[in-house]
Amino acid sequence: MYLTRMEIDTRRRNTMKALVSPNLIHGAIEAAFPGERTRKLWRIDQLGKHCYVLLLSDKEPNLQNAAEQFGVLDADKKWETKDYNKLLERIKNNTVWHFRLTANPTKCCKNENGGRGIVRAHITPFHQEKWLQERSEKNGFSLKADDFFVVESKWQRFYKGAERKKPVTLLAVTYEGVLTVTNAEKFCETLVNGIGRGKAFGMGMLTVVKAGDIRNE
Repeated sequence: MYLTRMEIDTRRRNTMKALVSPNLIHGAIEAAFPGERTRKLWRIDQLGKHCYVLLLSDKEPNLQNAAEQFGVLDADKKWETKDYNKLLERIKNNTVWHFRLTANPTKCCKNENGGRGIVRAHITPFHQEKWLQERSEKNGFSLKADDFFVVESKWQRFYKGAERKKPVTLLAVTYEGVLTVTNAEKFCETLVNGIGRGKAFGMGMLTVVKAGDIRNE
């Protein structure tokens, strides 16, 4: 697995369009991998004055076209790719990690006949946090209520398809905090496969950094 980071220029018109229509970034990412399509995770991260695309993939990408569309034109290095397996090898039970996740927390509302109904987004921080807690155990980690929080909640509305006739509405919710690994194998699968819906549009990607905790020593 490979983790790639590319800085994007938010002053460029193409980038401005892509930030409100993530299907444009999705298309540029798919174009970076010739051949059969495979699952990839990606996310937009704002760090201070800089904005990045993070990409997790099973092959090294060629982001030249994406860099020409959205990147910083005078950057010395257009993108940087690292071996993600080195991090996966460090995942152990009972280790503690700082995490960041942008996800699409949803619920399926039953119809009046009691059958499967429409999928709706959780719009309050309480239910958004509850959604993640409810999925923590099966994804190989645990969360304490006071150790994580919602840092951003933003609606995305755009059209997809060649004729732009298919409307898409998603709520992108970004979480930050501290988690504890309870099942290393499951947690590695979560890091690789993501959490929740909307993965094609920049959601579901969980990233971690080792926490300086005595339990890790």
